[in-house]
Amino acid sequence: MHRETIGNPLSWSAQKLAGIGRSAGAAVDGIGSHEMTLPEVNRIGLGDIRAALRKGVKDFAALRTDVITAVALYPVIGFVLAAWAFNAGQVHLLFPLAAGFPLIGPVAAIGLYEMSRRRERGEETDWSAVLATLTGRVLGPVLMLGCLLAVIFAFWLLAAHAIWVVTLGPGPYDSLSVLLRDALTTSAGWTMVLAGFGVGFVFAAVVLCVSLVSFPMLIDRPVGVPVALATSLAVARRNPGTTALWGVIVTVSLVLGMIPLFAGLIVVLPILGHATWHLYRRAVA
Repeated sequence: MHRETIGNPLSWSAQKLAGIGRSAGAAVDGIGSHEMTLPEVNRIGLGDIRAALRKGVKDFAALRTDVITAVALYPVIGFVLAAWAFNAGQVHLLFPLAAGFPLIGPVAAIGLYEMSRRRERGEETDWSAVLATLTGRVLGPVLMLGCLLAVIFAFWLLAAHAIWVVTLGPGPYDSLSVLLRDALTTSAGWTMVLAGFGVGFVFAAVVLCVSLVSFPMLIDRPVGVPVALATSLAVARRNPGTTALWGVIVTVSLVLGMIPLFAGLIVVLPILGHATWHLYRRAVA
């Protein structure tokens, strides 16, 4: 009868550490781009956006249980952040927090891109298969790009806070209704609103251009962050009107999804995530 032997604890630990080291090495190695040749980018238009959204809806319908499980946490996070803003006397950050969600939305949709990729190829789309892919070579560049968006989000909050300080601040607001009244009925309030929209537009435009196809590309191809970013910028540069329209669609959809206590994100985020994958497939040859 075959008997399994238990290895020395030291050798077992060494093997596990070696495995972790190899995974970490692959993650770090994946950040850089060994091949610097950019893929060809295509011209895309309104028809491509429509097709991407249709396919996004189909993916959501086919994978409904899995994707709802994946994104159910985000409405909870939004609700917790809103509660913190109220309780900490930081009501003025409530709108910047909500408006900044599109800045980190591409990171939230990583698993959705992989699901769409697998469904397109007829592969397994369960979470174990998805998570197995998002390791090693893919994990490093995705985390690096995610950190970049997190830094941009942090700078946006700092900018929004600074705008509030020089207009309606620095005294804290305990009531959202009072903040809205002052924002809409005073000259300082309108200055804050207009400056906030202007600065927020710049942040949103930057994130839109750098994340338009970069995250799906990192999952789909063995490229590093530099090539993924350069390709995303190339797509935006070749299709400025379509890129702007896509940004408007994403922003409006996310705003509508946030209105019922962020609950609409359970539907909006998956559809946009799947659609982003299909838009990438049309934009990059």
